[in-house]
Amino acid sequence: MAIGVLIVEDEARIAQAHAEYVRRVDGFDVVTTVGTGAAAIDAVSRAAAGPAPVDVLLVDVGLPDMSGLDVAAAVAEITPRPDVIMVTSARDIDTIRTSVARGALLYLIKPFTFAAFAAKLANYREYRRMLGGAETGQAQVDAALAALREPSDGPATPKGIAGPTLELITSTLRESTQPLSASEIARRTGVSRVTAWRYLERLAEDRVCQLVPEYGGRGRPENKYRWL
Repeated sequence: MAIGVLIVEDEARIAQAHAEYVRRVDGFDVVTTVGTGAAAIDAVSRAAAGPAPVDVLLVDVGLPDMSGLDVAAAVAEITPRPDVIMVTSARDIDTIRTSVARGALLYLIKPFTFAAFAAKLANYREYRRMLGGAETGQAQVDAALAALREPSDGPATPKGIAGPTLELITSTLRESTQPLSASEIARRTGVSRVTAWRYLERLAEDRVCQLVPEYGGRGRPENKYRWL
């Protein structure tokens, strides 16, 4: 049976991108997406009363009605208790420590590539597999916890991809109401056109943006990119 994932993210486009990421990882399925902490707690409570409880939440810290940290604390009181993975741009140490104290198993800092996201889910899948029995011993518990900390196939921002630049280009594209070319991204962000093109191609490869050819006059079409 697939691991049921509840996505808690108030920005619709980001929620859609995360849902697409989840569906691309074997063994996972999206239960639904919600945009507030209250809706997340309600969805977990309702599912817990039925035959298919939520297995894991992907929670952003900065929700409009409450902190994702409060969501983690609230769902910890629901039986069966779902696991929590924080997927957020919050980087301060206090937030990270609080998320761990409130039961978050993993913490993934945005922006990230699909490879980094998939590696985290794969670690979590292995953790669940190791703790799948009714009882377990110390060695099995240690191995399961170690699986959560297994190094990813690559860093969240792989070689040649700088985190701040990825975040700058991602936010610029996400906030635009129209598709943008590499040249337009370069003008808005201050990076070179070649750099903008390389990052945009990476985002398109990870399926968080769509390549949109625009046909003008003669010659080849201009490639533009739209956030999904």
